[in-house]
Amino acid sequence: MKAIELKSLKKEYSNKVIALKGIDLSIDESEFFGLLGPNGAGKSTTIGIISSLVMPTEGSVTIFGHDLKTEPNKAKSFIGIVPQEFNFNIFETPMQIIINQAGYYGIPAHIAKKRATQLLKDLDIWEKHNLPARTMSGGQKRRLMIARALVHHPKILILDEPTAGVDISLRRHMWDFLDKWNKEGLTIILTTHYLEEAEYLCNRIAIINHGEVISDTSTEDLLDTLKSETIVCSLKSPLTTLPILHGFSLIQKDPFTFEVTIRSKDSISQLLSSLKANEIEVHRMTNKSNRLEELFVDMVKEQ
Repeated sequence: MKAIELKSLKKEYSNKVIALKGIDLSIDESEFFGLLGPNGAGKSTTIGIISSLVMPTEGSVTIFGHDLKTEPNKAKSFIGIVPQEFNFNIFETPMQIIINQAGYYGIPAHIAKKRATQLLKDLDIWEKHNLPARTMSGGQKRRLMIARALVHHPKILILDEPTAGVDISLRRHMWDFLDKWNKEGLTIILTTHYLEEAEYLCNRIAIINHGEVISDTSTEDLLDTLKSETIVCSLKSPLTTLPILHGFSLIQKDPFTFEVTIRSKDSISQLLSSLKANEIEVHRMTNKSNRLEELFVDMVKEQ
């Protein structure tokens, strides 16, 4: 079943800025969907329209078969949203914030408290459950936003830059938490500037730029279109001169490190064979940058 369908969605603001130029998107139930694009591309407008915070100029939004225009309450009941900005009362406790949110959906207080307790523990912020939210760190507040969005057990979770400002270890913990919910059937829509996040979590990615969808495909197929990637090679022994390898471009960074650009038609095994033939032993290989990031930059430049 389709969780969300956007058809011919357009948005022109009163200042004549055209944010969306008639986009079509279809998101399956239980999908982990990434919506990527540079600043001003139309991501936030799209999310705003789905969550009914922004009115479209033209087009339609259907959520689990319910038209957002004609059945707004039913359509919105399926959604939990985590916005970019913190928008809760910092003088209330996390427990109060989540229980109050549950009340908007008619959830009895005793059920809301049970759900809130579980969410706060799962997100590792239980220690703050009875303290004012203003005492929480930025990363803890981000996790509180996710807990609040999930208390009514929505079928769709929209995450708008959910890990902005969160350190690496906490980000990984949040990834695992979200991946678990997705595997249990929750449809998740993610916008993020951390492209490794989209590559790790999303099974499908749409790229939007200048109000148009320029790519909409599986993450695997998207990465298959990558023309080349840069690998950093660390050596066990110092190298004084780099060899010339047919089909590979090498740049030496220091005696123990060099970078090599690998085209999509070539393979790592070919590179290793060529290095071995030149008696060069590689100790470690890592991607210089996220593969999706390289592809994203190339696609936006091409457009």
